[in-house]
Amino acid sequence: MRPPPTDADLLAQIADGDRAAFEAFYRRHAPWLSLRLRHRCPDDGLVDEVVQETFLDVWRGAARFHASPAADVAGWLWRVGSRRLVDALRKRHSRDRLGRLLARFRRRDEPSAEEQVLVGVEHGDLAGALARLSPELRAVIQATVIDGLSTAEAAVLLGIPTGTVKSRAMRARQQLRAELT
Repeated sequence: MRPPPTDADLLAQIADGDRAAFEAFYRRHAPWLSLRLRHRCPDDGLVDEVVQETFLDVWRGAARFHASPAADVAGWLWRVGSRRLVDALRKRHSRDRLGRLLARFRRRDEPSAEEQVLVGVEHGDLAGALARLSPELRAVIQATVIDGLSTAEAAVLLGIPTGTVKSRAMRARQQLRAELT
């Protein structure tokens, strides 16, 4: 019976593209590599990705391993795997940090006058506030906010210039904001 191939033999065969040698190398080393990486990182999903990336590196770079009598294949594999884990953790940390920074910089928009008016339907004295507006301002609010018309559409409906719709809408929003807040 022939002795099993050494790790150096398997790596030489992997460098030549031998898939069977790669499978044998993977079966021999993946369990202990996964276990050691799990001691360094509690995220099983990340560890599985790192193990895959490590063995992908082995497949691609087996020719770079220089076999010698003193060569430590397990040590070489551990260095590749641990470096991959560090890279993955750094990448995750950078992505999380960027997400936190972006969340801090997201500004909270102040609700628009229209939103305040619509909230006022449920929580404020909207009917009273609208009744206290002049008929011209109330008509603009009705057309643009409640009916959802654009400024140009409201101008045609009300028979007034677009600029007048805009200025009346601004005055109406100011008055409503003052009364509803």
